[in-house]
Parts: sequence; C-alpha cells; structure tokens
Amino acid sequence: MAEPKIGIIGIPGKWSTEALADAVAARTGIRRVIDMSRVMLDLDSGALMHDGEDLCSYDALIVKKISETYSPHVLDRLELLRMAQARGVRIFSNPEAILRLIDRLACTMSLRLADIPMPRTRVTEDLTEAEAAVDLYGSAVFKPLYSTKARGMYVIESGAGAAAQIRDFAAGNPVMYIQEKLDLSGQDLGMVFLNGDYLCTYARVSASDTWNTTIHSGGKYAPYDPDPDLIDLARRAQAPFGLSFTTVDVAMTAQGPIVFEVSAFGGFRGARDGCGMDAAALLARHVIKEVAA
Repeated sequence: MAEPKIGIIGIPGKWSTEALADAVAARTGIRRVIDMSRVMLDLDSGALMHDGEDLCSYDALIVKKISETYSPHVLDRLELLRMAQARGVRIFSNPEAILRLIDRLACTMSLRLADIPMPRTRVTEDLTEAEAAVDLYGSAVFKPLYSTKARGMYVIESGAGAAAQIRDFAAGNPVMYIQEKLDLSGQDLGMVFLNGDYLCTYARVSASDTWNTTIHSGGKYAPYDPDPDLIDLARRAQAPFGLSFTTVDVAMTAQGPIVFEVSAFGGFRGARDGCGMDAAALLARHVIKEVAA
C-alpha cells in the first residue's frame, strides 16, 4: 500500500508548522506545507487549488495553523476546507470543530453549557454595563473575541479612569468580553490531549513584570504533575469539541481550578519544552493510522 498523501495547513517558516511537516515527511516521504492565503476554490469544478495542485487529491490535511492572527476572516478559510472534506479528504481537526473555537465567545458558551468552571465573565456592547462589570470585579481583563497569546487584552481597574479605558477598548471591540482578573500565582497550565486522550501538562510561568503567563509576554515553560481530578476537568472541557489535538488552558485559583479556553490547534512547543514530548510526531502517527484504517 502506498504511503498516504498528507498536507499540512500552516504558516510556512513557523516552527510548529515545519516540525509537523517534518514528522509527516519522515513517515510518508511527502512534505507539503499549505498557506491558506494562496488557496483558490473553484466552486464550478469543486477544485481547491494551491500552487497548481488540487488539495482534494490528498488523503488527509492536518490543520496546524489557519492564520498568523485570529479574525472573522479565518472563518472563511475554514469554510474553504469544507470543500475538500466533502470530496473525501480527511481533515484533522474537523473544520467545523475549529470554527467553534476561533471566536472566544463561541468557545466560552460551549464550556459554560458543559458546566466547566470559568472566571466570572460578562459580555456586552453597553458601556454602562461594562463599567458596572469592572466595579463588580474590581479588576477585569477585556479580551478581543478574536486573538491568541493575550494579544489585544487589557486589564482595567475600577476607579476614575475606567470609563475612558472602556471607551477606548470598545472603539475596536464593540462586543466586549469582560472577565474577572484572578490571582493565578504567576502561572497557568496547558493540558495536552490527542484525539481526546490525555498526554501531559506543562506550566507557563509568567515573567515577573507581566500580568499574563504567555510565552509571547516573556513567560517560560515548566513541568507540572496534575492530580487525576484536574485531568478529568480538562478532559471534560475539551470533549465537546472533538479535536484531533488540543491544549486546555487551566489555572489554579483560591476558589479551585478554572478553565480559560480550549485551543483550536494546541501547542507543540509547550509539550516539548515543558513535558519533553514530541507532540508533532504523535499527531503525525495518529493521522497516518486513522487514514490507513
């Protein structure tokens, strides 16, 4: 049997994309990185073309990254992949599952409806209601609906300057996602799952002068050994989405563990640096096994 033809949807030159492409090539002999900005869909023929090749001729596509940044435009890229899926290409993760995670509010609604503990959160377009939320929480994190690695997030403290800061945020984010700022003791956790099975947990430890723990803001990865109840919480959080590979962002607070979000794509670097695990190789092996079944 010929080796499956598998393409990687990602960002050319980015470490995680290239690592996954290398892992697939090592097992199939085929190395193909696909930049969605160069894809063209011909609805008449059903062809999904990239650099002269119809992606619908592939056995599978793995979506490592759909765009450098999140925006509503990303949803359109995922819609294009549905044509390949309709023509029999296996896609990991399912585009419809990813769609539910790109928009922060859609992810939050799914988690809340699954009774997953989260920080107190309010969503509104009303400036007065937003100010009331800040007054209630004392300190609140205002989050764009489309962002990663804490980009575009602002902490607003209750007090005289809050109204002006809220107006500034609302100018670019008319639907305001407002979350209580909690004491995370300088770290949060990335809990890694492959096809719903738990793999490992790493901690993101913040730099001393930042409020968030992201590596983008100077945080560092470290090992972490969770207890079974915490693993069960993260497993329940990711279960509604049915992703091939994901990371659940969890934090320990004085009130107990809370979940911030489930990642649409998961983090290879955290698994490597925090857990010593080659997640790219594990995902490649899983996809090849699924395609061959």
